[in-house]
Amino acid sequence: MSGGPSLAFGIDRIDDRLADHGLDGHALHEVAAASPALSDDAAATLFLAGLAARFAAAAGTVLWAVTRFDLYAPGLDQAGLSPDHLLFSEAREDNEVLALAEDGLRSGTLGAVVAEVGRISMTATRRLQLAAAEGRTPMLLFRRWRRRALCPLSEPSSATTRWRIRSVASQPLGHAGIGRPRWEVELVRQRNGNPFSLTLEACDDTGRLALPAPARHRAAGADRAAARAA
Repeated sequence: MSGGPSLAFGIDRIDDRLADHGLDGHALHEVAAASPALSDDAAATLFLAGLAARFAAAAGTVLWAVTRFDLYAPGLDQAGLSPDHLLFSEAREDNEVLALAEDGLRSGTLGAVVAEVGRISMTATRRLQLAAAEGRTPMLLFRRWRRRALCPLSEPSSATTRWRIRSVASQPLGHAGIGRPRWEVELVRQRNGNPFSLTLEACDDTGRLALPAPARHRAAGADRAAARAA
């Protein structure tokens, strides 16, 4: 089955390492926090919000299905996902969340579907992958921690990509204040490609990640040096 259009991150260090040079818009992608810590959980949530916002920028509504309503709407808005484009759905258990997600995907009317689950079988991930392809809609699955010693991504899955997000210290500012948050973004697995890890600045209000400023400056300097040498 052929993939859909790819959503590029706009960062060469990511896009050049992705098999599709972006995220397949008709496929299942999984995200987990690097630990059960609240800081990592929040980073993974905002990473998902940024992706959903960018997938839905032209297509409209995002369905976000949960079993516990602990989302902070202003935080999602700061990552580019406006409440005006969000449809929340709260279910009693994971199986109901997955059913809601599958129905949303197959409708073909949504910009993206996000679902949060603690437990999911390999068969269920195959169903989501097929539903995403048939509905031509990206499926973003948040794998929540159930046991402290077992990363959710240690379980098998049919996802096209699997991401692990960790909160790291922000860049100190030259004056009093708080710098832009930073995350360690790890691609644990991708179909037809290799894993990698990068430290990036958190999503801005359009859902976009960025290289830390020092890295951008080094890259620009290297480009100028190469141009002079040529």
